[in-house]
Amino acid sequence: MKNHIVHPFDPVFDSDSKVLILGTIPSPKSREVQFYYGHPQNRFWRILADLFREKELLSVAEKIDFLHRRHIALWDVLSSCDIDGADDSSIRNAVPNDLSKILSKTSINAIFTNGQKASSVYRKYFEKKYSIPWISLPSTSPANCRFWTYDSLKNVYQVILDYL
Repeated sequence: MKNHIVHPFDPVFDSDSKVLILGTIPSPKSREVQFYYGHPQNRFWRILADLFREKELLSVAEKIDFLHRRHIALWDVLSSCDIDGADDSSIRNAVPNDLSKILSKTSINAIFTNGQKASSVYRKYFEKKYSIPWISLPSTSPANCRFWTYDSLKNVYQVILDYL
């Protein structure tokens, strides 16, 4: 059963942000914990902490502090959509976010999309609008575990370091 979801979180960024990572829209678990990549089996936060050789990021405050210290902006490509649970392939009636809210206030060197759906939405609505380098990354979702091991994901995500 599809639910209409309006994005519940503000983007995380400051004027020193150098890269922007975009997901699709917060999952039910992320909405429950009230922050991005909230599913305990999602590998997003563990990968970022490992890339920067930092301890595990547990609280929302630690995650926000990490993003600011490492000059990473975080948001999603969609402001609303109809979706069945966390199944990005079920998304209908997608409405894109206004990325200028971040891009007009930062000097973003590169944009990264987390997963195929975020990438296809970025390609459709933003690729021709912005001249910033854009790189599609595989999803860190637990649903992607059978295709991407933790180490293979971490190796691919290392490209973020080249733009900081």
